[in-house]
Amino acid sequence: MPVTVEDIKRARDRFDDESVVRRTPIETSRTLDAKTQANVILKMEHLQRTGSFKTRGAYNKLSQLADSNDGQIDRAVAASAGNHAQGVALAATKTGLDATIVMPKNAPQSKIDATKGYGARIELHGSDFQSAMNHAHSLVDENAVFVHAYDDPDIVAGQGTVGLEILEQVPAVDVVIVPIGGGGLIGGVATAIKELDPHVRVIGVQAEDAATVPQSLEKGQPHTADAVQTIADGIATGGISDLTFELIEQHVDEIITVSDTEIADSILYLLERTKQMVEGAGASAIAALLSDELDTERKTVVPVISGGNLSMTMLQRVLTHGLTFRKQLIRLRVRIIDEPGKMSHLSGIIAANDANIQNVSHERAIGDLSVGEAYLDFQIETSGDQHTNHIIEAIEQDGYEVIRQD
Repeated sequence: MPVTVEDIKRARDRFDDESVVRRTPIETSRTLDAKTQANVILKMEHLQRTGSFKTRGAYNKLSQLADSNDGQIDRAVAASAGNHAQGVALAATKTGLDATIVMPKNAPQSKIDATKGYGARIELHGSDFQSAMNHAHSLVDENAVFVHAYDDPDIVAGQGTVGLEILEQVPAVDVVIVPIGGGGLIGGVATAIKELDPHVRVIGVQAEDAATVPQSLEKGQPHTADAVQTIADGIATGGISDLTFELIEQHVDEIITVSDTEIADSILYLLERTKQMVEGAGASAIAALLSDELDTERKTVVPVISGGNLSMTMLQRVLTHGLTFRKQLIRLRVRIIDEPGKMSHLSGIIAANDANIQNVSHERAIGDLSVGEAYLDFQIETSGDQHTNHIIEAIEQDGYEVIRQD
């Protein structure tokens, strides 16, 4: 195989600076245990300094280069949607190299700013990871090394150190759940685990609208998607490589896909129940655990929380989507006689029933309205269906027609 457990052990021996790569903790979750009837132990990889596992692979590669470099290579070049960018930037700074990172134009601003903060120069190019990667390759010259996000044995070996830590921290582990973008993390983790304890099941998870591994396995070769769209930008690579395909095919037991709705709900679940804020890629392992696709009852399960770099813009989107999915953010359309005081009166009814109005609009130009009528459209925060129904009843009892717009 292109990467072995010995490669992964050597990578871990290079992690001699905890300001670059640290051994991340594990945490139990009684709420997840109760919900899944399993023993759930979270691998908190989002607590790395850069907020994700990516520093492991980048530092493994660049530290070797620093040890053997004769001065000809002075710059690292990479393409990334965000997390790999930060990992390469930090690893390059620590090994005395400059770094140029190409990111898609739609990369989260928080990840762009963080990458700059670790010392890299940023170029924004294209609208997806593949476009950014193509441009990054064009920037490589004789004085630069390209640091691929996943198609590199040194990168995969570095990421595989997560698997070594899981086996040491949770010796009785039965199932490990790993997010998949380009496959570097699961390729390394599965290699470490299967070579040391082949009885452990390794499950990969992808976002539905960025899932290329199921098609790749079906075709027997890597499949690349023309376009991907998911809130889990950390795993929105649009494809895997020959290297990671071989490792996945050899070592991974099962691939599961989850929807953006499931991912968003898992972000909120982790925020509420474990007080951990994670990004979509990191939450995808929890989405898989909570789905109907896995039977983990009475098993010890380790989901890898791979990243925590959630931008405030994405958090707002997730909160809105998640609260809507949970029926806690709802829209009510109320038919009124269009005269002064109606909005104030209805707002008072809603407030008296302990709900918060996020926004309200006044609609007059709608065909089914009679002359002198209007609709008031309220967006309201409630505690759920029962609370919402109570509010609707209160408005109807006051003589108004109400339509719930789910």
